[in-house]
Amino acid sequence: MSIDIPETNFPRVVIIGGGFGGIQAAKKLNNKEVQVIMIDRHNYHTFQPLLYQVATGGLEPDSIAHPLRKIFKNQKNFIFRVAEAQEVIPDRKVLKTNIGEIHYDYLVIATGSSSNYFGMKDLEDNTMPMKTIPEALDMRSLVLQNLESALLTDSINEQEAYMNFVVVGGGPTGVETAGALAELKNHVLPHDYPELDIRRMQINLIEGGDRLLGAMSVQASEKSADFLKSMGVNVRLNERVLSFDGERVQLGSGKALETKVVIWSAGVKGVTLPGINKEVIVGGNRFKVNVFNQIEGYDDIFALGDVAAMITDEFPKGHPGVAPAAIQQGRLFAKNIIKKINDIPMEPFKYFDKGSMATVGRNRAVVDMGFIRFQGTFAWFVWMFVHLMTLVGFRNRVVVFVNWVWSYFSYDRGTRLIIRRFEKEAAPSAVDSRHYAVDSQH
Repeated sequence: MSIDIPETNFPRVVIIGGGFGGIQAAKKLNNKEVQVIMIDRHNYHTFQPLLYQVATGGLEPDSIAHPLRKIFKNQKNFIFRVAEAQEVIPDRKVLKTNIGEIHYDYLVIATGSSSNYFGMKDLEDNTMPMKTIPEALDMRSLVLQNLESALLTDSINEQEAYMNFVVVGGGPTGVETAGALAELKNHVLPHDYPELDIRRMQINLIEGGDRLLGAMSVQASEKSADFLKSMGVNVRLNERVLSFDGERVQLGSGKALETKVVIWSAGVKGVTLPGINKEVIVGGNRFKVNVFNQIEGYDDIFALGDVAAMITDEFPKGHPGVAPAAIQQGRLFAKNIIKKINDIPMEPFKYFDKGSMATVGRNRAVVDMGFIRFQGTFAWFVWMFVHLMTLVGFRNRVVVFVNWVWSYFSYDRGTRLIIRRFEKEAAPSAVDSRHYAVDSQH
C-alpha cells in the first residue's frame, strides 16, 4: 500500500527524521524544484542538548520541542507525515513505513542515534536512558517517586538507596546531568523534603576513562571534575559498570552501590534501517558515507548526522555526533542535491568545528574554542547564549530564558511534577527502542 501523496513533475526527496540534519536539509530546499517529504515517528523536533533539564525539573518539555509542521508552515514544496521507517527497498526506490510505502528519487536517512548498552541486557532493562522527551519525563518522575518512597521507609539503608543516584558516562550529558542533580540536592530538595536528611543523598558519576569530557581539552576535563566535586558529586574515573539489577550496581573494581536509579549516558549508536547493505555499517552502527554524504554503494541514498560515518584522515572514526556537524551536513546536502539534479559536480563536506562546551551548574561551565579555552562564569554565559540561539522557535527561546533567569535568582526549579507515574517495563521491544525523532547528541 502506498501513502497518498500528491505527485509532481519534480524529483522527490524523502527525509527520514526531523532532527537537526533533517530540518536543515528540508529548509534549504525551500523554493527549489523538488518535492520534499519528511517522515518522523513524532510530530515535533527535540532539542536534545537540554533534555537533561527536563529530566531534572528545570524545564518543561514543550520549551525544548517544536512542532515540525510549524517549522515548515510556509514551505510550499514540503509534506510531512507521522510515520515510522521500517525498511528501504533500493531496487524499487521505495521506503516502507508503518503507514505504507513511499517512492523516492533521493532518500535522506537522518534517523540520529539511540542509547548503546554494548550488549548488556540487564543495563538496557533497568537503567534510565535520556534520548527522547518521554524518556526524560520518565526519569523526572522516577527521581521524584524515589524521594517520595524514601519518606515511607523506616530503614536507613533503603532510604539511602532511594536517594542515591548513579550517572554512567562522563561525556557532556553525564556531566550536565550530575551537575543538575547536585543543584537539586544543594538548593531545592532540602526545602521540598524537610523530613529527609538530604545530606545522605549521593550522586555518583562513573566514567570508564581516565578523565571526564574525553573529547575536550585536559583543562576542561580537570575543571569540570573540580566543579562537580565542589558540588558534592562523587566522581569515579577508570571505573566500569558490570551490571545493575534494579537494586545494586556492580562495578569493575569489585565495589557495589545500592541504588534504585541508574542514568545511562555512556554511549550511543546510530539508528540504521534494514535494506541497506550491512557491509557499509561501520563502528557505532553508522552508515559509511563518502564526502558528499552518499552511503557507499548507493548513488541516491544519503545519510546525515549521527547515523553517518564520513571517515577521513582528520576524522578516522567519522565526525562527532554533535548538532553542528548534522546541521552543516544538512545544509550542504540541500545544495548538493540541486547540483546533482542539474548535473553539476557536488561539493565535498568540510566540517567547521565551532568548539565544544559543557555546563556543570550555576556559574560553572567549560568552553573549548580552538586554542581559546576558558571556564567559570563567563563560560556559563557563553553556554547559555549558544543554546538559546540554537533552540528552534522564538517562543522556546523566550520560555527557556525566563526559566533560567527565574532559577538563577530564586535558586529553584519550578517543574517538580509527577505527571504520570513511571514503572520500568521488563524489556522494551526492538521497535519501541528505535528513536527516529533524534538527529544529534551534543
